[in-house]
Parts: sequence; C-alpha cells; structure tokens
Amino acid sequence: MSINWSRFAEIVRSHQRFLLVSHVRPDCDALGSELGMAGVLELLGKSVRIVNGQATPPNLAFIDPNKRIGVIGQTVQPAELADIEVLMVLDTSAWQQLGPMSDFIRAFQGKRIVVDHHMSADDLGAELFKNVQAEATGRLVVEAAEALGVKLTPEIATPLFAAIATDTGWYRFSSASAVTYRTAAKLIDAGANPANIYRDLYEQDTLGRVRLRGVILSRVTTELGGRLAHTYVLKEDFTQTGSLPSDTEDVINMALAIKGTETAVIFVEQASGGFKISFRSRSALDCSQLAEKFGGGGHKAAAGASLQGTLAEVQPVVLDAVRTAMG
Repeated sequence: MSINWSRFAEIVRSHQRFLLVSHVRPDCDALGSELGMAGVLELLGKSVRIVNGQATPPNLAFIDPNKRIGVIGQTVQPAELADIEVLMVLDTSAWQQLGPMSDFIRAFQGKRIVVDHHMSADDLGAELFKNVQAEATGRLVVEAAEALGVKLTPEIATPLFAAIATDTGWYRFSSASAVTYRTAAKLIDAGANPANIYRDLYEQDTLGRVRLRGVILSRVTTELGGRLAHTYVLKEDFTQTGSLPSDTEDVINMALAIKGTETAVIFVEQASGGFKISFRSRSALDCSQLAEKFGGGGHKAAAGASLQGTLAEVQPVVLDAVRTAMG
C-alpha cells in the first residue's frame, strides 16, 4: 500500500506552522514518530509544536531529552495553538485514542492530516497518508523525510529507531520485513545507537515495575489446551507494588511467550474506571477485528479496546468473544 508522498510534500512546503499529535497512553512509536517528524519539519525551517492528550510515561522519558512534548490543558493551553496551520495526527486514526486532544481537533479549522499504519480508522476530517502494511509509523516518517529531501540526523534517527524497534518487538514480530531492516540500517548510519536505545528501553526498570510484572504473571490463566492465556491488573495493584499504569506496557507479550499460546489478553483497570483490554496473537486470529467488536482497533497481531464495567462484567464478555474467534 503506497502513500502519495508527493502530495504530503506539497502540503508541508505550502505551510509553515505545524502541530503534531498522537494517541493517549503514548508508546515509543507515537512519541518517536512525533519527535522524528518534528526534526524533519524543523530542518525545512518549519515551526513545530508537539502536544498530546496525556503525558509521556516516565519509563519512556528518555526519548524526549529536551522535554518538548506538551500535554493539552496542563503544560499547553488550547489558546496557545491558535496560529497552527496544519494539525498532523501520527500513529492513530481513532477519535477514542485521541482522548483530551479530541475537542481541540474537532474545533480546529486548519488543514488536518494523518500519518498512520493502523487498520482501524474513524473519519477525522483529515487527508490520510496511511500504509497498514507498514510495521510502524516510525518507518513512514523515514519515508516522509526521504520524500522531502531531508537528511537524517542523530536527533531524528534515535527516536525513529526506538519507534520501529518497539513496534516490532525488537524485530522479532512477523511484521518485521526486509524493508524494516533496511530502514533500521539507515537510522543506524544516521547516528542511532541500538545498544543505548535498548538499555534505555529495557534495562531501566523500577522495583515497582518488576513487582507489578510478578503480580500480573502470577494471575496468568490458560485455556483451550494452552492456546489462550489471559491475566488482569487492578487499580490497587499499582499502589501496592509502587508501580505506574505505564508499567503494564509489553507484559502481555510475556504471556504470549508461553509455549503453545496462540492468543493473549490482558485486562488493565483504569484510574477513571473501566478496563483497557489488549489483545495479542501469533496465529490466524485477527486482533483488530476482535478489538473492533468493543469499539477499539489496531493490527492483526496486536490491538486494544476499552470497556466500562467491573472485571466480573467485562472479562467474561471479552473472553467469550476471543474463544469464539479462536474456534
């Protein structure tokens, strides 16, 4: 699925002031894509702001050493963004995923564009630059830089390498292709240091994060002869272990790593109520279709949704749908 990068370049060259936005519970692909795109645009002399609906998780703060990513209503007020000409949404196409930024985006009168690789999509009133076959939005930013004739710098390459590496499970997911490795090589040539990025991502755990993982893994239950594994996290678990909600990131992949497991599901209780559900698959099961049943979305191998209710209310409904989909 090719993107019309000539049209993208036309939009960029004809505007000066850009706002970059991504999804709530931002991950490395969201944050890295924003920072990488900001660097690309600024090398063209553009004015760029990055504002999200939620703050960068502490464990990913390394990706933004200059602390330039703002939070709407906290570090940045909507009135400060009155001069923006182009609003660029990266790594999502769903209103639900935009959280506190949604109201600003709906009211925005300028040009809206989306750069994304997710299948699920809402009508954001934006021009789309999407490739659902791409393994990460970070790769699309590299393509955008090439289309714009921008030479990658270490400051651009580092967050983009982190974006691609994390969305491919450090290149172990089936979404990683020859193009992925060629893109990674370009980023390394431009100054990204994989060893340092890996250390910052995976070797900086807090004691609370480690304890939380222990709780989550102790609750793993398997069904269907071991093909399905699921677990859950409650709000009080964060207090009791001294951890943060962002510390649940990637734990589901540990459940999927159990021998014989084809599908993994985790239920994470939210501070505001209800549960965030994450689905992972290493079989023919399409996680995006499952997530869409509950108002969410994502990719075939990884997707998510949110549901209101208690664990006793949410878990049976979701797991019944998973069992049916698995056959």
